[in-house]
Amino acid sequence: MDYTRKLADNLGEADAFYPAIYFGESVDSTNEWIKRLAREGAPRGTTACAEEQTAGKGRSGHVWVSPAGENIYFSILLRPSFPPEKAPGLTLVMGLSVTEALQRMGLPAGIKWPNDAVTGGKKVCGILTELMVEPGSTYYVVVGTGINVNQTLFAEEISRTATSVRLALREKLEAVPGESQPAAQPDATMDDLVDRSQVLAEVLKRFAENYAAYEKTGDLTGLIDSYNALLVNRGRQVRIEDPKGPYLAVSRGIDATGALLVEKENGEVVAVDSGEVSVRGLYGYV
Repeated sequence: MDYTRKLADNLGEADAFYPAIYFGESVDSTNEWIKRLAREGAPRGTTACAEEQTAGKGRSGHVWVSPAGENIYFSILLRPSFPPEKAPGLTLVMGLSVTEALQRMGLPAGIKWPNDAVTGGKKVCGILTELMVEPGSTYYVVVGTGINVNQTLFAEEISRTATSVRLALREKLEAVPGESQPAAQPDATMDDLVDRSQVLAEVLKRFAENYAAYEKTGDLTGLIDSYNALLVNRGRQVRIEDPKGPYLAVSRGIDATGALLVEKENGEVVAVDSGEVSVRGLYGYV
C-alpha cells in the first residue's frame, strides 16, 4: 500500500523541502535507492519510501528486518553546506524529529541517547546515516529511517526492547480507559491500524524544520533545549560502557556536537561520544 499518496495534503509548508517523494513496493534498501538517485543528480530533500526492504541495513552492519504492510521505511537525500565532519549530528536530528512526531500523536515518547526514539521504555525506530563522497570532494548524506508503526510481533531477541506506534497507543488506551484519543488518530480504538501516511508526514515536517536549524549553525546549538527536554535518562544514573573500562555517571544532557555530558562520581563532567562508548540504563534498556 502506497502510504505516501496523501503526503502532499499533510506536509503543509514543509512540502517545499521535499522536491520528490518516491515509493516502491519492494526495494533492496531505501538508502541504496537514494544513493542511486544522488548519483543521477537528485536534489536535496529527495526522499525514497518503501513498503518492504529486502536488504534493509542497521548500524554496525546489522540487518534491519523490514516486513511489508506494517511499517515505514524511508531515506532522505541531503546536500549540506556545512563540513562533512558535522554530518554525524544529523542522526540526532532525525531521532529528535521522530520523537517529536510521536509526541504530537499523543504518545509519551522520549530519546535514548544518541538517537533512539522510545516510548514505554522500548525502541520504536532505527536510523542509519551515511556520508558519501563524490568526485571533486563534494559529498552528500543519506539519512535512512525505519519506524515500527503497525507491527505487533517481533523476533525473540528484540521483543524486550522493541515496540511499535500501534502497540504503544494500545497500551496508552488500556492504561487510561476513556482518555481522549491522540490527535493523529481521532477515532482510534485498541485494534485500529495507525495511519502510516500521518506518521510519516509528522516526521517529515519536524525534520524539515530541525534540519534548517542544524544547517544554520552546523551543529545542535539551536536544538539542544528541545533535545535535552526529551532525553529520557537526563538527570539519571547511567552505566558508560567505555572500552577503557565501564563506569557509572549521571547524564546531564548533550552539547552542541551531540556528545553526552556525564558527571562522574568525583564531580568531573566529561563528554562521551556515541562512536566510542555506549550508554545503558541501570535497570533496563533506557
